[in-house]
Amino acid sequence: MATARDGRIQARGLNFHYVEWGAALAPPVVCLHGITQTAHSWDEVADDLGRDHRVLCLDQRGHGDSDWASDGDYSRQTQAADVAAISEALALDRFVLMGMSMGGINSITFTALHAQKVRALVIVDVSPEIQAKGVENIRNFIQQEDVLPSFDAFVERAHAFNPRRSLENIRSRLRHNLKQLPDGRWTWKYDPALRSPNRGFQASALTNLWDDVNRIRCPTLIIKGGESDILSADSARKMQTAIPGSHLAEIPGAGHSVMGDNPAAFIKATRAFLSDR
Repeated sequence: MATARDGRIQARGLNFHYVEWGAALAPPVVCLHGITQTAHSWDEVADDLGRDHRVLCLDQRGHGDSDWASDGDYSRQTQAADVAAISEALALDRFVLMGMSMGGINSITFTALHAQKVRALVIVDVSPEIQAKGVENIRNFIQQEDVLPSFDAFVERAHAFNPRRSLENIRSRLRHNLKQLPDGRWTWKYDPALRSPNRGFQASALTNLWDDVNRIRCPTLIIKGGESDILSADSARKMQTAIPGSHLAEIPGAGHSVMGDNPAAFIKATRAFLSDR
């Protein structure tokens, strides 16, 4: 893989971490990860697109090496405002916006509010309608004991949750998503508020989201994991119908975390879409 560059920027009273790939003057792509993930969710995709794009993968508030929200505000509107402030601070004019799951919801919200900023949009495995079974699976995973005796204990848990990934792949991701405590045990970096049972896990994030989807007019690619338990084929097609001229790609051998489960097919679909943008 090419060398990734770490960056930090202040926006809206928080310090944000991001990972940047590619030449500074290349066409920009901004990538937003899913809930409890990090910027490094996009590593394989960013490494490839970085050959001819400037790819900026953000640790969203409360995640990775970005600050936690002191007021516990992780609403989609607030996170979209973060993207607006960060893109302004980085002098990004028009860019491709790519978001998976929570990041996809935030991308839809941002695009509806800042249409002039988004050259093209890639929505990964999410829509205003998500399947209850998949939500419950994620909820059960993130609400397990959050302190374990070793790094490998988290690797084993994550592999059991998603056996499509190799142990090596999972280790590379968790290196950026875990921290060691003074007593030698390990825990997540992300804000524990994100895993609170009281959050209702994204229920509020979907409120009125169809209104934002219906405002999108830029070139849009919807990507669905072929084995996803979050985004159904019917919901994906419904969103495609709602966004004029949008495209839909289904990635085989991939669950909800599409770009990590089958990065080669994800990159192929994304590059085909971006080739005319």
